[in-house]
Amino acid sequence: MQDDTTYENDDVKEAIRRFPENLYNYRMFRIKRALDLTMRHQVLLKEQWTKYKEDKFYLEPYLKEVIREREEWANK
Repeated sequence: MQDDTTYENDDVKEAIRRFPENLYNYRMFRIKRALDLTMRHQVLLKEQWTKYKEDKFYLEPYLKEVIREREEWANK
């Protein structure tokens, strides 16, 4: 999924920390699978690719909340 490749700055790290356990586990599984395939110089089977229509921006709501909270603290 596209959000799996987002650069992890402080805001993104905090957003990931707030994930529900299942969302965090799914993300870690995909990242570990990608690293394993890379180390073995293999490509994920095409049937297992995430389809464009199925790709969700699951990080966005958590990231928006973190940024909003940080900006609130900065304005106080």
